[in-house]
Amino acid sequence: MKYIELTIRTTSEASELVADILWNDTEGGVAVSDSADVIALQSGKSGVFWDYLDEDLQNMRKETLVKAFLRPEKEREIPRIMREIYACRDRAAGEIDFGTLEESKRVIDGDDWIEIWKKHFRPLHIGPRVVVVPAWIAYEPKPHETVVTLDSNMAFGTGEHETTSMCLELLQEYLQKDCAVLDVGCGSGILGIAAAKLGAAQCFLTDIDPIAVESAAHNAEKNGVEDRVVAVKSNLIDDASMNADLILANITAEILVSLAPAAAAHLNEGGTVILSGIISDRVERVREAFRAAGLQTVREIAKGEWYALVLKEAKNVRA
Repeated sequence: MKYIELTIRTTSEASELVADILWNDTEGGVAVSDSADVIALQSGKSGVFWDYLDEDLQNMRKETLVKAFLRPEKEREIPRIMREIYACRDRAAGEIDFGTLEESKRVIDGDDWIEIWKKHFRPLHIGPRVVVVPAWIAYEPKPHETVVTLDSNMAFGTGEHETTSMCLELLQEYLQKDCAVLDVGCGSGILGIAAAKLGAAQCFLTDIDPIAVESAAHNAEKNGVEDRVVAVKSNLIDDASMNADLILANITAEILVSLAPAAAAHLNEGGTVILSGIISDRVERVREAFRAAGLQTVREIAKGEWYALVLKEAKNVRA
């Protein structure tokens, strides 16, 4: 099948906002190519190690490309899509740099872009234990490694972005065996599936995108944890029928702020919340929203412009 590949040139901090808008009109997926990721990989400071780095990626300009793959009949919707992106930029004026927002488009074969994507994705070692491996590559794990297999139909979340890798690193540190986990905005399901493979007893995954929910369920089956992972289409965790010992949310700061009361309501006594997707100038806003809900930040880490927070109930935090 033919697709329209729409490419938007933006910045690292605005890329997820642009991608969120593009997701509303695509059945073929959204891809983010961030030059900041490549710079971090080349410097060895990212904490993520790639077995392969294509030469074309090393020569990228210092910007972020967000690509949406649209059905041909969606081409007439591109002006409206761009108006939505401009409106988002205007609302964030003075807080987030959106870059040039230069757009380009071309017609491609659906199978072609999948094969190009496969060429660039190789096993990622994240933290002390987790290795994210594409389903089409044979990988023999070392005794201490936990492999998370992701298939080519995946939605957001492969582990290479700073926000996902920080969540995976913190997950390995704070996850308790046989605990219950909520993964909000699950995308490909990478975080919830990793939690299940690391020893969680039950993982409840939510996303507002039906493609992401389907992808997460498929990847859970691929990893043999479908008996402990449930993926549902839901707005945040309002529909969750379970409380959790660990809540994971790798979303934009604005959504995290609105999530705070629900997260507090669904957290078990003594539980932990791990948040990411937060750019530097939004960190305090997120902290304050969760503080108002009774959750206190006990740790934060950063990679580039992105932050991740670990929170616990304020009454359980020593002064």
